[in-house]
Amino acid sequence: MHRGHPAAAILAGGQARRFGGRDKSRLVIEGRSIIVRQMEVLQRVAHEIYIVGPRADLYADIGVPVYADLLPGRGPLGGVFTALEVAEGDPVLVVGCDLPFLDAGLLARLVARSDRADGAWIVTARGVEPLVACYQRAVRDRVLERLRAGALKLADLGTALSMVRVDEAEVAEFGPSARLLTNLNTPEDYGRIESTR
Repeated sequence: MHRGHPAAAILAGGQARRFGGRDKSRLVIEGRSIIVRQMEVLQRVAHEIYIVGPRADLYADIGVPVYADLLPGRGPLGGVFTALEVAEGDPVLVVGCDLPFLDAGLLARLVARSDRADGAWIVTARGVEPLVACYQRAVRDRVLERLRAGALKLADLGTALSMVRVDEAEVAEFGPSARLLTNLNTPEDYGRIESTR
């Protein structure tokens, strides 16, 4: 594929220690699992969707390719590298598997804005959101350099890449940023979402 045919990678390689190892992508929010919700949104934006995760059999029912980390044990940054390396499309949307309220319009905005630089990501008062981001495939060598240098923090990619910043006001065009960027790190996060239904 060529530029203009975005790929999308769901990173599902985390240990989910705070969830007792439970697969966060399978948590049910408003009647559907997070990963099914994400697939529905990503299909509206990307020509190619795949999962970066440790075991293909865990996602056999989803019907998309699953790729193991090419550099195991390197955390989310290793997952981003794998996502960029295996993609056919360009640019590559990268999302964490624990984000239940992704919005197709916001992701399309990231794709459009990524054309001006190495990629685009969301920056809020909490900081950078590197797992709701879009990266040009060409940056994979620089990501690999960071990994080889021992850098594992995703947010530090900003020192190696020229990223367009999509701010909170722009995110708000698509809905409340607190909801759109909700991620489930703990059982308490999940309980809060379920209790507001």
